[in-house]
Parts: sequence; C-alpha cells; structure tokens
Amino acid sequence: MGLPRKLLVDPLLTPLYHCTSRCVRRAMLCGPGYEHRKIWIEGRLEELVAIFSIDVCGYSVMDNHLHVVVRLDPERVKTWDNLEVARRWGTLFPPRDSTGKVLELSSDWLESRESDAAWIEKTRQRLASLSWFMKCLKEPLARQANREDNVTGAFWAERFRSVAILDEESLLAVCAYVDLNPLAAGVAPTPEESAHTSIHARVEHCRQAGALETLLGDPMDRSNLDRVSAVEQSHWLCPIDDRRGQGAERPGLLAGLSLRSYLQFVDWVARMYREGKAQLHREASGILERLGTSLEQWEGTVLVLLRRSKLVGTALGQLESLRRLATARGQRWVQNLAGRPA
Repeated sequence: MGLPRKLLVDPLLTPLYHCTSRCVRRAMLCGPGYEHRKIWIEGRLEELVAIFSIDVCGYSVMDNHLHVVVRLDPERVKTWDNLEVARRWGTLFPPRDSTGKVLELSSDWLESRESDAAWIEKTRQRLASLSWFMKCLKEPLARQANREDNVTGAFWAERFRSVAILDEESLLAVCAYVDLNPLAAGVAPTPEESAHTSIHARVEHCRQAGALETLLGDPMDRSNLDRVSAVEQSHWLCPIDDRRGQGAERPGLLAGLSLRSYLQFVDWVARMYREGKAQLHREASGILERLGTSLEQWEGTVLVLLRRSKLVGTALGQLESLRRLATARGQRWVQNLAGRPA
C-alpha cells in the first residue's frame, strides 16, 4: 500500500517536489492537433503561481504527460491578511449566480468571507497545499478539453504523483531532466528549442526583455549577471539565482547559480542523450563543489533519472538526506529513484 499524501508531502522535511501526471490511457491528448492545450497548461501555471503560496521551479508539457517542479512556501501564506486570503480564493473560485454566471468580487462577498474565521483558516491551508494546486491545475483543463472534444469522462489517468527532492544536488538534476524531456523524446533538437518547457520560457523572457545578448555575454562582467537576475525577478517562474542574501525579494533555485550556468548544466546533460563524451564547463562545475558533490556523483544522479525504469519511489536525494527522511517517516528504508538503501 502506498503512503498517504500527507506523509509524502511535508514542507518541514522538504519544500521541493517533482510532480507528474499522465493523460488517460497515455493517449496523446496534448499531441498533434492539440498542441494548443500545452499553452493552456502553461497559462494556468502562471495564473496559479500568482494565487497560491507555491513557486514553480520548472516544468515541461509533453504530448501525453506533464512535469512540474514546485517549492512550497507555507510561511508566506501566513503573512496574508484575511482580506487577501478571501481575494485570492475569490479569484480562483469566483462567486456565481443561480445560472452559473461568474460575478464580480463585490465588497460584500469579500467582507462576508473575511469575517468567517473558520473559512479563512481552511482557505489559508488550501492556498499552501500541493494537492489543491495540482487539483486547480488539472481539473479546469480537463473540463476545457472535454468541452472542445464534446466528450465526458477522465482526461488525466490519475490524481498525480509526487517525489520529494531532498537536497540541492537532486534539485539541479531534476530541473535539468524536466527541461530536457522534449529533447529526450526526440521532438526538440536543442534544449533552448524545447517548446513548452521552463528553460524555453526563461530564454524567451530574456529575449523579450532585450537581455538575451547580456545573458550570453561575458560571464566575468558582474553587471551582466545583475541585469539578467533583475530580468528573472520579473518572470513568473522561480528565478534560477537565489539572491535573497543580496536583497532580492523572491527566492531562487540555488544561491550562486546564474541562469547562464544553469543553461550550461542543461546543455551538458543534453549531450548525455547523444553519442560522445559530455564535458561540463568550468564555470558551471564550480557549483557542484559548493554543493558538496562531484561531477561523477551528479552524473550518476542524472543517469538514474534518464533510465526508463525510473518511475519508482517517493524521494530523491543523497544517502544522508534519504536516511533523515526514513527516520522522520519511521521507516527503516526508503524506496527511491536512486535505488540506494537508507
């Protein structure tokens, strides 16, 4: 019997999770002729990030399945006052009249919810819940697709599957793996051309902000890094470089990891799909030293993710991280993606 979701998802153990969901019968319901549904999913993710106390670190939308890497932030939701909680929920589930027509968020509606302490507490918990985030992502899209096809029934094959990401090394590997799903499937020639992925969205955001040349410019020029970091802060995705220690408001993926270095990591992993030895640029390899791992160890983690038999387990991390998780769950061992005993 599998573990219940409340044990699988615990922000006190780790706020980071890799979530996957497949279309029913693995049908290509977002494939040829239905690619616009991938745009629906991307748009919905952006909407939900503006409402929930959850950040999206990475994603890829494939023809018959979806990957999302999220960071839960239960502390942020505690800073919202009752009115803000009601406003966010009303944006997500607006009031309707007896015919089902959506109504505007009136001051009377907001005040009635704001004064209901029990409702506010329940809603506050939901706005920090991974289960509710995924529910609000998948259900509306399923209904919209069914209306388009004039059918009823399931669109998604299951609720969703979540794997806890226990350390920074594993986070970097998972994000690279998720961004490279289209390349692995043979539908994209290079990482930056992998449409409907977070890496493509990040590069396009820099392009639209006029910062693409800066991104690809001299990595030793500090002003280049600062400008790209500022551009990242304006994007709906979680920034790559975590600059909270330098005054940035939004948390990033990893401190000291620039978007340029992340692109180098992804390019290095992409070469592992093709013949020939991959070589990691010195600028990016220094990040692994700071994370307390080696190139060989990180390569091993990536290779585990690339295996087609990888879909087992509930956690990914280094051995010590897995041992701590096992202790917290009261288990003697943890089945996990790396297949390492804990």
